[in-house]
Amino acid sequence: MTGDQRSDGELLARLPRQPELMGTLYERHAPAVFRYLARRAGPAPAEDLLSEVFIAALDARKRVVAHRSGSALPWLYGIAINVLRHYFRHRQPIWAVEPNQVVDWDAVDARLDAEAQRRQLRVALCSLSEPDRELLLLVAWEGLTSSEAAEALGISKVAARSRLHRARHRALQALHGSHGLTAVTTPVSREETS
Repeated sequence: MTGDQRSDGELLARLPRQPELMGTLYERHAPAVFRYLARRAGPAPAEDLLSEVFIAALDARKRVVAHRSGSALPWLYGIAINVLRHYFRHRQPIWAVEPNQVVDWDAVDARLDAEAQRRQLRVALCSLSEPDRELLLLVAWEGLTSSEAAEALGISKVAARSRLHRARHRALQALHGSHGLTAVTTPVSREETS
């Protein structure tokens, strides 16, 4: 990492006039962006896609507005989402047909540290729409706040919170269903049984 102590917000503010600052942002955030890409497209394509993300970021530097958190990651993840969409649309149009193939399930296993959970998690994630799944993964895997994920996806904070709640609820329902349980149940009070 470079010795540049400026915040991402400061770098983003200067980026339109100083494109060389993209190198500092690359050094700070390339590993996280690479992991994001590798989980969705696999490690080999992620290497090329990573360079496409930073080339696109350099091209978009005059339009960048820093997230209130000060992090450049929401902006970079937003660009990465578009790069992935283009990649799958033109090279492997399988996302809508077989979403399981674009997720690195080995990374899921490592996160869960339990092979037995793999099938249930796959079922739960595949039960979600693509936008809801992407939002949930940005928050759960990439560690973004719902506000940062909203910026990455180009939606409002309110919409992100609502969709995240809905995605979590649907994923839980799918997880309970894959175990042969009913969807989220509530305890029955004594008053209801009388």
